[in-house]
Amino acid sequence: MVTDHTLAEQVQDWIEHDPDPDTRRELQALLDSYLEGRPEESTQASDELRSRFSGPLRFQTAGLRGEVGAGQTRMNRAVVIRATAGLADYLQHEVGDAVTVIIGFDGRHGSARFAQDAAGVVTAAGGTAILFDSAGPTPLLAFAMRYLDADAGIMVTASHNPAPDNGYKVYIGGSAESGTGRGAQIVNPTDAQISARIDAAPHADEVPRSESGWKSAGSEIVDAYLARLGTLAPNPKPSSLKIVLTPLHGVGGEVAVRALTGAGFSDVHLVPEQALPDPDFPTAPFPNPEEPGTLDHAFALASELRADLVLALDPDADRCAAAVPDPRTPESWRQLTGDEVGALLGSHIASAAVAAGHTQGVLASSLVSSRLLAKIARAHGLKHHTTLTGFKWITRVDNLIFGYEEALGYCIDPDAVRDKDGISACVAVALLADELRQRDQTLLEALDAIAGRHGRHVTRQMSFRSNDLTALNNAVRRLVEKPPAELAGSPIDRFTDLAEDGELPPTPGVCMTTEAGDQVVIRPSGTEPKLKCYLEVVSPLPGDDPRAEELAHQRIGQICHDVESMLDLSPNAARSPADGV
Repeated sequence: MVTDHTLAEQVQDWIEHDPDPDTRRELQALLDSYLEGRPEESTQASDELRSRFSGPLRFQTAGLRGEVGAGQTRMNRAVVIRATAGLADYLQHEVGDAVTVIIGFDGRHGSARFAQDAAGVVTAAGGTAILFDSAGPTPLLAFAMRYLDADAGIMVTASHNPAPDNGYKVYIGGSAESGTGRGAQIVNPTDAQISARIDAAPHADEVPRSESGWKSAGSEIVDAYLARLGTLAPNPKPSSLKIVLTPLHGVGGEVAVRALTGAGFSDVHLVPEQALPDPDFPTAPFPNPEEPGTLDHAFALASELRADLVLALDPDADRCAAAVPDPRTPESWRQLTGDEVGALLGSHIASAAVAAGHTQGVLASSLVSSRLLAKIARAHGLKHHTTLTGFKWITRVDNLIFGYEEALGYCIDPDAVRDKDGISACVAVALLADELRQRDQTLLEALDAIAGRHGRHVTRQMSFRSNDLTALNNAVRRLVEKPPAELAGSPIDRFTDLAEDGELPPTPGVCMTTEAGDQVVIRPSGTEPKLKCYLEVVSPLPGDDPRAEELAHQRIGQICHDVESMLDLSPNAARSPADGV
């Protein structure tokens, strides 16, 4: 915590070493208000400065992410320059001076400038920096990691965060990483080692930084990526499937349309209000396809055009959402959950792998995703692997042929993109929908068929947001110290403290299963001040029984109530439910 005595000195020191004149002016204005303003202005400036200097923006497994602005805890050029200096130092220590780093960026505020600064630091350090020549999707950067055999990759993006934010994501590969992790996001202990070198980096204005000398990447990477996507449909036939696509003001629209066209889909309609990159996200303040209302523009256009399928990308195009006409209500749309799309794609990919003789393939999903994928894998004679949350873990699974996470992330082609990829997922969903239509079936009917074979699985999320992190951590600690005996009337037959579980790397949180087959995972968010709860029930009735879904929804509602009671966070936290079917 910054004290009154040191606050002004700390701010002044930052200003003196900030290489960006805009953020220097921003901080100087706040400092002047703090020191010389009227009492009310001084108090407001003091609060703002304390927020910006409450501790450095920590580099973790997800890299950096925060609000764009001046100061220690914000995303700015000074923070990016020092982060890149630490990364370059780590790489040179591990593999020598001849390192190659590829750098991409999205369309957010500051992204292009941050990426250029990163390229300048790598170049000055003696490495080879390859900078994308325009804003593009995260999957392109992930593809380029393996395609160019780069030692590291930097993607400047805040994914689906609100407009004020930006971030810095790091991939590892080439000579710095071998095996299944080549081209994937960093994990521990690499993140901690890079973080230590960032802490030891000099002031930002003292970090050597070239103004030129890096290489550029562009259309050749896009073309190679699209050529690889073409292997999903090697002999595409023209399809009459009518698709509405929204990139949510992000950078994935153009590449996604080209990918769909290459797969035979020529009747693709971009949502005009959201088609082009816009860092302010004017029609989607929370540009996450999971957020209620985010796809309203897409649904309106789809109803007008009588479309067959709605596809949505998040702003950096590494996530994909899908929706289909709701047969229960005319001119309405049913958005599929991440678990539903994961089951559909997993079943399809597993069947194709077995038909091709690839019987050693593995399907993977995270601990917080539905257990249905494990049943699908077993039914096909394949293995399934459960991982911690995040594609940094999913894509490190040996012999992976498909991986997914319930938060709309899908890894369709692990050999090419060792990360979630919303664009390839859009193509895969469209191909599956078209194939089913040729058999007079729909995606919903395919889900019913899966439920008929493996049981009706229903999932739901709840989250509890609070500025009191101690209250959130204490709620988990209370569960560990005194586990509940039952959920919705069914005894708990297994309670796992994930920090002590020997099957997975330790992580905060708990997992509970009941004799009735329910599962509840409760864990702190890694990026936000909230506690996240993932619930799943399996209907006791056969999956094709019309009453199975209704009973499952009733039961999951009971479990929601029990979880809220056992956490006992109110009035400390606000509950934010997110329902899934």
